[in-house]
Amino acid sequence: MAAALVIRVVAGLAAAAVAAVLLEHYGLAGSPSPLPRPHVPRRPYPAPGLEATNIFWGVQISDIHMSRFHDPWRAVDLEKFCSETIDIIQPALVLATGDLTDAKTGDQLGSKQHEVEWQTYHGILKKTRVMEKTKWLDIKGNHDAFNIPSLDSVENYYRKYSAVRRDGSFHYVHSTPFGNYSFISLDATPNPGPKKPYNFFGILDEKQMQELSLLARESRRSNHSIWFGHYTTSTILSPSPGIRSIMSSATAYFCGHLHTLGGLMPVLHARHSKGTLELEVGDWKHNRRYRIFAFDHDLFSFADLIFGDWPVVLITNPKALLYSCVKYEPLERVLHSTHIRVLAFSLSSVTAVTVKIDGVHLGQAIHLSGPIFTLRWDPRNYSNGTHNIEVIVQDSAGRSKSVHHIFSLQEDIHLQFDPLASFILLTDHCMVARVLFVMAVLIQLSILIVFRHQTCLELKGTTGFINLTSFSLHVLSKINIFYYSVLLLTLYTVLGPWFIGEITKGKIGCCFSFGIFVDGHFLQGSITFIVGILQLVFFNIPLMAYMCWSLLQRCFGHNFRSHLRQGKCLKIIPVHLLMLLLYLWQIYSCYFLHMTFGTLAFFFSPLRTWLTLLTPLLIYCVWTQNSSKLGIFTVQLKSHLSS
Repeated sequence: MAAALVIRVVAGLAAAAVAAVLLEHYGLAGSPSPLPRPHVPRRPYPAPGLEATNIFWGVQISDIHMSRFHDPWRAVDLEKFCSETIDIIQPALVLATGDLTDAKTGDQLGSKQHEVEWQTYHGILKKTRVMEKTKWLDIKGNHDAFNIPSLDSVENYYRKYSAVRRDGSFHYVHSTPFGNYSFISLDATPNPGPKKPYNFFGILDEKQMQELSLLARESRRSNHSIWFGHYTTSTILSPSPGIRSIMSSATAYFCGHLHTLGGLMPVLHARHSKGTLELEVGDWKHNRRYRIFAFDHDLFSFADLIFGDWPVVLITNPKALLYSCVKYEPLERVLHSTHIRVLAFSLSSVTAVTVKIDGVHLGQAIHLSGPIFTLRWDPRNYSNGTHNIEVIVQDSAGRSKSVHHIFSLQEDIHLQFDPLASFILLTDHCMVARVLFVMAVLIQLSILIVFRHQTCLELKGTTGFINLTSFSLHVLSKINIFYYSVLLLTLYTVLGPWFIGEITKGKIGCCFSFGIFVDGHFLQGSITFIVGILQLVFFNIPLMAYMCWSLLQRCFGHNFRSHLRQGKCLKIIPVHLLMLLLYLWQIYSCYFLHMTFGTLAFFFSPLRTWLTLLTPLLIYCVWTQNSSKLGIFTVQLKSHLSS
């Protein structure tokens, strides 16, 4: 009973810790908090109307992953994008938000900067002369920082082949006759850049946070500021007050990195607590996704698109309710506007732009200038509630595209983002992983220690699963060789070095659960906690469970051969097969370690290679343990079974 009580308490603490982390980000359940109110006078004019001014648009592309080994069509399509697509859309600027190259070995296990990948990327920019047509702003992603020992390293090809060619965050101001618009890049790639998978999370230090704060202050005089980076904010480690607080004056943060979770989350959009939109765009690598965004009379709008899918349509007025925010935008201009405004692009000339609101045909928008189409409307007819606007664009080649969104002219009406997308983008995943890792360790240690110090275990009632599990834990905890082996393994997973190897090219480092030491730098733990959870869940804890089960078989009076002849193969064989599969997973992790971090890491890895070699010895000891040491437990179990 005492053991069960302790287990319940520890499990409760784990649940409370996870709940606290989630509540920190989402608050209590209920109505969504009102969005931040504006701190500037209302600006109803100039309002969208029948003029081709007060508007500009741009493009975002992310996760290109130029590769020397895989999918040569990435380069072919990117060249077509930089020529054909950019020529048609004619954006004021293009934001390329990281992972410009793939930087993996041919077997996809290792990571290495390949100069030929960078040369291919740079060659496309030069061949298409895209940097003469628009402002091309490219930043690093985690793949672009793979295996780079320092920013001054010759392996840092970003400095040589990118359009920007300088490390760190920067501030670009797009100046127009109707105001300035700030675009602030966020470079959170680790320095030095470790090999995969240990730079999946971005890291910002105090100095970088101060630099970003300065850039944020510089942007205050702009009409709007857009931040753009590779990592989602949920995968960036930053000191207090946190990166979201620093960028709180931004209208939106553009990012990539998550690749729409392999297509499981094609739309990953959310809103920060202070109002900033976080908008992840799908990857170019597999999905050929890109984004067009616009500021029309300081009203922000965007559309996520698929390369080669024409026409391209973006409704700029009235803007989508879901992405509206009174803190940053003069939304009252929609109410004072005289025309619906649409951007329409296609390979062939656009022949018709049809507008419907709530299913009612309003008419054909007229061509104003370039891609801008307008249709007169009276917004007062839609002053209450929400409404659905649909625009159908056709071109001379017969292609057609229909887009729609919900809008409202009432500032007190809001729509909620997808809760799962908000969880993915707004949760501090490193903190959650850290909590889960620590709680898993505490639970395992608590169970071991409680049963170790329990004086005796009385079997009561039927020999059900719970009784036998408690009994087997009691046996394992009372036999020193097994108790200290499991205890040492658990503590070592938390405190000991996992391996020593080449963390970056030519630099030997040491990996712990709480971080990596390499070349005089310490990279705080992030993905290491997730790796630690996988180690616990898929090997350490199953190994302890398998040892308990095997000791229970010994207490029933069996050895390894005799327990196979019980006639209960359907119950026994799956247990051995499951443990064998997990052991093969452990062997594969050793192979992965060797391919990723080299031979040194393979031989100096207590948690991988050494544990893989010691596991069969430990299991052998369980099945060959002297029966006299199990005598008291065997007698107790048989006595209970006979009673």
